[in-house]
Amino acid sequence: MVKLLGSLLILGGGLWARWSMVSVCRRELDTLSELTACLSEMTEEIRQARTPLPELLDRLGRGRGTEVTAFFAHVAGVVRQGGDAALAWRQAAEELPLCDEDRDVLAEAGRQLGGDETSVCKGISLVTSHLTRSLEEQRRSRGEREKRVTALCFSAAALLVILLL
Repeated sequence: MVKLLGSLLILGGGLWARWSMVSVCRRELDTLSELTACLSEMTEEIRQARTPLPELLDRLGRGRGTEVTAFFAHVAGVVRQGGDAALAWRQAAEELPLCDEDRDVLAEAGRQLGGDETSVCKGISLVTSHLTRSLEEQRRSRGEREKRVTALCFSAAALLVILLL
C-alpha cells in the first residue's frame, strides 16, 4: 500500500512538472503575441496620432497580460518622471518571460526611443518583425515541444517508480 501511494505521488509530481514546463512555454507565447500587437499599434500611433510617449505606453499596457502591462507601466512611469526611456525599456525587457534572443532584440529597441519619429518607427518595426518571426516559429514547434516535455516528465516519473519498486 505504501509503495502504491509513493508511486502515485511520483506520477503526480511528473504531471505537475509537465504542467509547469508547458505553462512557461505558453506564457512566453502569450507574451510574444501581446508584444507584437502592442508594438505594431505603437508604430501606427506614433506615425498618425503623435501621442506623447508616457500616455501612449500607458494606453498600450491596458488590458494586456500582467507581464506586458508591467513592461509598459514601468517604462511610462520612468519617462513621466523624466528618466531615460532607453534604460527603462531595457530594464523592463529583462523582466519579460522571453528567450534570450527575443529579450535582447526587444531591449535594443529602447535605444531608438530618443530619436526622431522615423528612427523610432523603423526600430520598432524591425523589432516587431523579429518578434513576429519568433512567434510564428514557436507556434509551429509548440506541439512537438509539448510532446517532448510530456514524454520526458512521464518517462522520468515511470523510471523512478520502477526503481523504487
